[in-house]
Amino acid sequence: MAAGGARDSSAECPPSTPLCHGFLGKKDADFLAFLLAILYGCAMLPTMESTSFSLPDDVAALKQIIATWEDRYAKDTGFLREQIRLLRSQIFGRKSEKVMGCVVDQVPLFDEVAPEEPEEQEAAEITISSHARKKPGRRPLPENLPRVEVIHDLAEEEKTCGCGCMKSRIGEEVSEQLDIIPARIQVLRHVRYKYACRQCEGVEDDGPTVAIAPVPVQLIPKSIASAGLVAYVLTAKFVDALPFYRQESQFKRLGLEISRATMCNWTIKVATICLPLLELLRRENRSGPLINVDETTAQVLVEPGRAPTTKSYMWIFRGGDPSRPALEFQYHQSRCGDVASAYLRGYKGYVQTDGYAGYDFLDHSPNVVHVGCWAHVRRKFVDVIRAAGKIRPQNKTGIAEEAVARIGRIYAIERSMRERKLDPDLVYQERQEKVRPLLDDFHEWLKRQAPQTPPKSLLGKAISYALHQWKRLVRYLNDGRLRPDNNLAENAIRPFVVGRKNWLFSGNPEGAKASATLYSLIETAKANGLEPYWYLRRLFERLPFASTEEEYRGYCQVFCVKYS
Repeated sequence: MAAGGARDSSAECPPSTPLCHGFLGKKDADFLAFLLAILYGCAMLPTMESTSFSLPDDVAALKQIIATWEDRYAKDTGFLREQIRLLRSQIFGRKSEKVMGCVVDQVPLFDEVAPEEPEEQEAAEITISSHARKKPGRRPLPENLPRVEVIHDLAEEEKTCGCGCMKSRIGEEVSEQLDIIPARIQVLRHVRYKYACRQCEGVEDDGPTVAIAPVPVQLIPKSIASAGLVAYVLTAKFVDALPFYRQESQFKRLGLEISRATMCNWTIKVATICLPLLELLRRENRSGPLINVDETTAQVLVEPGRAPTTKSYMWIFRGGDPSRPALEFQYHQSRCGDVASAYLRGYKGYVQTDGYAGYDFLDHSPNVVHVGCWAHVRRKFVDVIRAAGKIRPQNKTGIAEEAVARIGRIYAIERSMRERKLDPDLVYQERQEKVRPLLDDFHEWLKRQAPQTPPKSLLGKAISYALHQWKRLVRYLNDGRLRPDNNLAENAIRPFVVGRKNWLFSGNPEGAKASATLYSLIETAKANGLEPYWYLRRLFERLPFASTEEEYRGYCQVFCVKYS
């Protein structure tokens, strides 16, 4: 209670669930929900010093007050229990958003119920149409792998038949095994021959007395790292999510000492050299009809004027020609919409994002059509199902299940069109015929459910989110090149998220910017079907010879011919 009898605004909302550790069981979680509800109720009750509150003497009035508080308690604890069930599902449950019959509660490990004896039924004849059966067995090993033959032959005495004659070889039986050769390190010795004239000893020549071949151009001058080694280190870090300290241990096992600080320096130097290529990538990114935007958190320890625990962000912009996409990562200290606004300044076309409020400025941009994401809508209804905390009867379908099923029917049509590889015009036509009626019906259904659903519940928030985003959600119907969701950007930023779980943080802003540059090149290569290691190796071999924009385009094309 604030001074003067005014109620503290922080007590108006139930406290958030502090279940941040994965050691609370179901009973502990339920007790925690009860305790939080009691604390919340105490915070809402007026204090005894309040002169405006007094209990009546009438029994009926007292019963009415108790009934009112019981209803309020049940409602508030219901919200709290819902939050706890969702959080427990996020900690202990399946990460997949695929809705199954039972996804919430874990199957008990003990006290299993004995299965009932099946009822005897008469055998029925079932006619199965003919179909092609797959032959069981191990898949053959790839033909492109080199083969090393290991001959297993009989001893000479075993080749002699009992009749005294030598047995003839009539065939062979071949079986194959996979073998692997660990990474092998070699040293490239650059030998430059010197030449001099023994006749005149260089007196008759205006040039130098001793002639020697020029020093070969290197990616990192005066460094022991070749283009292949740098490509190997960066592929392990940014593709396989292997931190530098683990690579340091690997090199030690191979008999080589390369410190993590050295690998960090290589990364920053190579990223600086690749900046002109990144500028070309940005132009390609902004030249396409659509840009997908997303962001995720990043931890940077040493930032000027900021605490080490302050959150920073890694942004991704995916655009370019749909047949050869381009991706650019950018590190920023802020998640505000100014980052996206600066990148999209002057851009004309579609921009697809999630429902984060920082993207609301796109709705007022005259040259941009803001498209929403159906995956985020579906995810909120899936959270409602997870937070239910029990398995619904098979003959009963809740509102959240119905919403997920409706969205599933829309995605089934999209999947069918992708499998048939329809061109954008046919996709647009089929969406108008099949998808738009489903969406119109879904919209009316959501509007009928909204007044009947508590707005503070997860279901109420899911319905409110869908209705608030509706104009953006249906805009993908207007162009066959668009997709219903922003999954292309989310899938592209996932390698960074996986890597973040391993290396945890960047040391300084320079390291974070270098990571963004290299993620841009690697994820663009992967999106265009290129193998990351060989792409980086070829790129680093050519990069030192480029100095003008034309040379960068010629030697360092991002969208080059595929190679292995």
